[in-house]
Amino acid sequence: MAQVKLTKNELKKQKDYLKRYRRYLPTLQLKKQQLQMVLRQIEQKRKDLVEKRDAIYQGIESWIAVFGEQIPIADLIVIKGIKTGSGNIAGIDIPVFEELTFEDPDYDLFQYPLWVDRAIEGLKQILGFDAELNVLDKQYELISAELRTTSQRVNLFEKVKIPETRENIRKIQIYLGDQQTAAVVRGKISKGKLGVEGGTT
Repeated sequence: MAQVKLTKNELKKQKDYLKRYRRYLPTLQLKKQQLQMVLRQIEQKRKDLVEKRDAIYQGIESWIAVFGEQIPIADLIVIKGIKTGSGNIAGIDIPVFEELTFEDPDYDLFQYPLWVDRAIEGLKQILGFDAELNVLDKQYELISAELRTTSQRVNLFEKVKIPETRENIRKIQIYLGDQQTAAVVRGKISKGKLGVEGGTT
């Protein structure tokens, strides 16, 4: 902790710091709460997506297990691209999943059994969920990093800056109070001496 000057100017400066810290701290605490809430929402959304993905996979798993070796379904699915937008959470730019696009399947419908269409649709949905989960993981990573920084700032203000500034104000006020008392005492002593000297002449 730096040595603080014991002056009226320094007292004013320390009071201004304290006022600024107290004004800024609630904003940081609110941001921290918002980030924690968003992280919980992402966790819940992730859990829901995993459940949906697993349910679809279980629905087509038996077909793929039986016929997958005869018909390479994965070869019939070609990803064209993933489309993401951007969002903003508490001042942080985050990617937002929009859609996963595929090339039109290039196979002869008459050569493949009917279940292949359903399996392809199911696999496309699974791949879409996986792509969305990857984007959610990126969101979680970015928001977690911001939450760590915000929590550090909240702790800095609550546990260091505000107590330190209060202590500085207390020290300066005690010092200035002592100086004022000393000045009054010196004034009385001087008056007393003047009175004594004036009385002897």
